[in-house]
This record gives sequence, structure tokens and C-alpha cells, in this order.
Amino acid sequence: MTDAFAPPASRQSNRSPDRIDLASAAPAEGSGCHGGADTMREAAKKAGQSEILDQYEKDYPLGPHDQPQSMCPAFGSLRVGLRMRRTATILSGSACCVYGLTFTSHFYGARRSVGYVPFSSETLVTGKLFEDIKEAVEQMADPEKYDTIVVTNLCVPTASGVPLRLLPDAINGVRVVGIDVPGFGVPTHAEAKDVLAGAMLKYAREEAEQGPVAAPKERADKPSVTLLGEMFPADPVGIGHMLAPLGLAAGPVVPTREWRELYTALDGAVIAAIHPFYTASVREFEAAGRKVVGSAPVGRDGTAAWLKAIGEATGASADQIADAQNAMLPAIDGALAAKPIKGRITVSGYEGSELLVARLLIESGADVPYVGTACPRTKWSDPDREWLEAKGVRVNYRASLEEDIAAVEEFGPDLSIGTTPVVQHAKAKAIPALYFTNLISARPLMGPAGAGSLAQVINAAMGNKDRFARMTEFFEGVGEGYASGIWSETPTDRPKFKKKYAAQNAMAAKAAEAVGT
Repeated sequence: MTDAFAPPASRQSNRSPDRIDLASAAPAEGSGCHGGADTMREAAKKAGQSEILDQYEKDYPLGPHDQPQSMCPAFGSLRVGLRMRRTATILSGSACCVYGLTFTSHFYGARRSVGYVPFSSETLVTGKLFEDIKEAVEQMADPEKYDTIVVTNLCVPTASGVPLRLLPDAINGVRVVGIDVPGFGVPTHAEAKDVLAGAMLKYAREEAEQGPVAAPKERADKPSVTLLGEMFPADPVGIGHMLAPLGLAAGPVVPTREWRELYTALDGAVIAAIHPFYTASVREFEAAGRKVVGSAPVGRDGTAAWLKAIGEATGASADQIADAQNAMLPAIDGALAAKPIKGRITVSGYEGSELLVARLLIESGADVPYVGTACPRTKWSDPDREWLEAKGVRVNYRASLEEDIAAVEEFGPDLSIGTTPVVQHAKAKAIPALYFTNLISARPLMGPAGAGSLAQVINAAMGNKDRFARMTEFFEGVGEGYASGIWSETPTDRPKFKKKYAAQNAMAAKAAEAVGT
């Protein structure tokens, strides 16, 4: 992370200011980064951001919780940009937020710097923050290094109405893509990936409509199927083998790894919405005249239905569809039979592939009574939802942490798959548990390779039940919460004192709050 983009005083005097007057749109009292979602949303709308927020409300409808219960959503779009070649990233937001996002991105393997444009109450109120962002982009716009620069507004700049839409479309031949990813407008980091992917697809589509664009490095000799949603690297290869009998090839995965792949993605014969929540991206594909097919080739039933849907969407004959199914289904049946999973499992997460994982577990022999996903219901997930509900599974979209924990309590599973706090809760009750993101979604799920991929880790985890029971017995009596530890006298809980102290802390924080600090 670097904040070297604040323009030096010597340069400020040598250029005409392109300052936007935001005095009337300054955040209201208490609307800093801890001002609350409703306060910041109202401030953003007063600052001219209604169109963006209204679109987000349509694309990413809220659930029982109006704030992310996972990591900051901007991590999703940040990660997409950091994975793209010849793409630079600039963040504008509170320093604490930028620090957390860059720390997390590097923890997950990012190997490049993240630009940061700092601000203060003065630069927000006067509009100079926009000028600073524009100058940062101008400094970075080196066509020898970059094809694209992504500029992201976090909560406070969005609430203050910093108008990234007024940035030039390109500088020195380097594309400029500005997006707003506030925590009060984008519910999950998974959907933030769609915010950036959709913005890039829109830019690329408009480029293609204006004239010739860069050719892909490799061009398939067959019509291709664009794969929408991040997936394990082996899955696109496996999908390519499944599509061959249909006369099709696997196209690029969106979000892409470089800009020119966006053109190939838009040129796909059909779009496979592997992850069904990419609403903005779907809108761009449909604007390009492409048909979108939901679900994924997961398990026997899922693969058969998906190949049929893809074949029908691309005009394949019934014989071709049957050939594709017959080439894959016996291998999937064999893999499922060779690596069965026996036990009750609850599934929850915020990646968007939770329903696919549940399908695969059920076809492997597991009893899955509950699936919770932090992502919203869309028509692209209907095939998976309908299949699961026909099996008696409770499917919960926009699931809250509290609902996922309640499912663990209700069903008493042999294994809980979920987010970190769900896993923590389950293990505290001596129930084996696995973190969805690192241990489940980081495996192949599609076709024959996916059919047997989960059994080893799932069965090994469920085999730890006795070990958990022994640990619970060993630590019996050490106490929980305020009484944790070994005491000569058990501590007395004092809820009234805690409530009073929490209220004093909240008042002190509000009094000390300053936007941008």
C-alpha cells in the first residue's frame, strides 16, 4: 500500500484545479465510517449517489441483515482487480479500511501494491479529494505498465458523493474504471466481485461496439461457453471435456485475468452462470444478445441437466446432448460410488456456491437438511434450489449468521460447513466443522473430478467426532464466557455494569469521531 499519490504542493500550483464543489453534499454529523448504514446511505443519496444505490438495491436485494456479516465487501472487487494482469488499483476510503483491505489482500496472495488516496474533512468538503484521485490516476496511467486502472470509493467517499463517474474514460491510452463499493450498498464481498466485473464488461462491450478490439491470445476453433463466477482452476478444463461432444469449448472465466478476455467472454455462444448472483454481469451479457443458463455440471443430476440446457441453448441436436451425457455420467456415477459420504451435514457460506456443494454432498450420500447462503436468490439459482427442496433441504438465501448458527442447534449435524463464526460455534459444542472458503470451495466441484473431491476432507473431519468428545470431557468445568478459566471462586456476571460501560464507550466514540481519521 502506498499513499504517495497525494499531489506535492509544488505541483498543485502548476495545474488548473478540476475541483468539484461538494460543500452542500458533505456528510452530516455522525455520518463518518461509524455513522451507521442508514445515516451513510441517506448522506450518499443527498450527495447525488441515488442512481448508483438504487441500482445496487435492485441488483443485490437485502435480507434480514442490512450490513455485511462477513468481511468488508470491497475485498471482493479488490481481489478481482489484483488478480488481473496489467491492472492497477487505487482505493479511496478511511485509512483503517484501506489498511484492513490491503492486509487481507496480501494475506490471500496479492503481490502488487495498492494505491491509496488519503483524505481529510477539508478535502471531502471542498471537493479536493476528487482532484487528488484524478491526479493519482494521471500519475499511474503508464501504458507501458497498465491496460486499466480501477478506482474504488469505499464508504465515506461514496457517502460524500465523490463523483468517480466524472473521471476520464482513459488517460494516455489506459482505461479508467471507477466503482463505488460501500458496505451500506453492497451486502457481500461476493457481490462486490460482480460490481467490478459488470463495470468492466460494460466498458469492453462499448469498446467492441465502436470498432475492432484486441484479439485473444488463444482463439478456440469451436463456439465457446463463457463461465460466469470464480471456480477452482481445474474446473474449466473439466468443463471443456464435457462440452466437446456438443461441438463447444470452455470460454474464459469471468471475472477474467486480463482485459482482452472480456471481449471473448462477450462473444460466447452462451453464458453459464455457475455463480448465480452476478446480476450486473448478466445484464451486460444480455445487452450483448447472449443467452444465460443457470446451475452447473455438479454431480450426476446436475451434470445431465446442465449439459441438456447448454445444448438446447446452442442448438445442439438431441443425439449430441445424449452423447455428451453418456460420456460423463458413468464416470460421475463411479466416482460417487467409490467415495461415499455418510452423515448429517449443514452447509453455509458467503461464496455463492453453497447450493452446488450441497447438491454434491447429497449425491455422495450425505444427509443435508440445511443450506444457508449470504447471497440473494436469483432465477439463475432456481434449478439448484428446486432440486434441493425436492430432497427436503431447507434453502435459506441472505442467511444471517444467527440463522446459520440456529441451524446447527436445530439439526445437530455430524459436520458443520460454514463461515468462521459458525465453525467456531460448532466446535465449541464438540461438533466437527470445516471453513467453507478455504477447505471446501478451494476444490474441484464439476464433473467426474468434483464428484469425488470432497469425500476425503469431509470423512476425515467427521472422523474427529470422538476426539472432540474427549477434548470436551478433558476441559469440563473450565467455564465459558465471563467464567472462562479455572477459579477458586467462580466470577459473578455483572450485565448492568457491562451495559453501562458499553454505553459510555459508545458516547465517547461518537464525541471523538472525525470523518477521515
